[in-house]
Amino acid sequence: MDKTPEWRVIPLEEHDAYLNMALDEACAQSLTDGDANPTIRFYRWKPSAVSIGYFQSMEEEVNVEQCKELGIDLVRRRTGGGAVYHDYEGEVTYSVIAPEQYFPKGITESYHLICGWITNGLKELGLHAEFKPINDITLNGKKISGNAQTRRNGILTQHGTILYDLDVRKMFSVLKVSKEKISDKMIQSVEERVTRILDHKKVSREDVAHALLKGFTQGKFYSFGKWSNAELDDAHVLVSQRYCTKEWNWMR
Repeated sequence: MDKTPEWRVIPLEEHDAYLNMALDEACAQSLTDGDANPTIRFYRWKPSAVSIGYFQSMEEEVNVEQCKELGIDLVRRRTGGGAVYHDYEGEVTYSVIAPEQYFPKGITESYHLICGWITNGLKELGLHAEFKPINDITLNGKKISGNAQTRRNGILTQHGTILYDLDVRKMFSVLKVSKEKISDKMIQSVEERVTRILDHKKVSREDVAHALLKGFTQGKFYSFGKWSNAELDDAHVLVSQRYCTKEWNWMR
């Protein structure tokens, strides 16, 4: 049994990109202040969004005009890694936010531990996925989950996506993945490297969320919780002062 204090689990919820990222940070601050339990949350992006890694350039990674036309949010994460298209219909996203002493010091080892919770969840659906260092999960040799992590002020935040469905053509239209024209050959190439739950099992997104919940909470003391008023207040301040601002999102 996990020896950490009781985990707070926040079930599948929907927010826009700015509030999703702000809630992760507000939760991390709440933990730093000793006002929250370690937290696991599941969420969707409404509307669909593109998030870029902390060290990336928005203009270099994203087709900004196409995103505006499609009503797709753009946000910079506090974590590293690459640009990700978060389709409202296409994925379940999670965040794990907890004191870093609960995890191995090594980056790969800590990814392995948390990604193991994802593979446990997929196993509940009869899908046997495996961790691929540094931070991917594959199913039958194809990527089904990407993950990113940061450690600040003694708090580890890891978040990642589990692909439920994927519109590859739309993903190509919003990410600057190549200077070539979008071609059937390129789309086929991505489809050969990426997979989604619906390719293997016809289940609802709610079924997926329930399976992931089981995988993430195995061996843990936990209870379902919600955001505190202080966290929500802090998150809304972070939205207006950081995650919605050009200074943050176009800082590189």
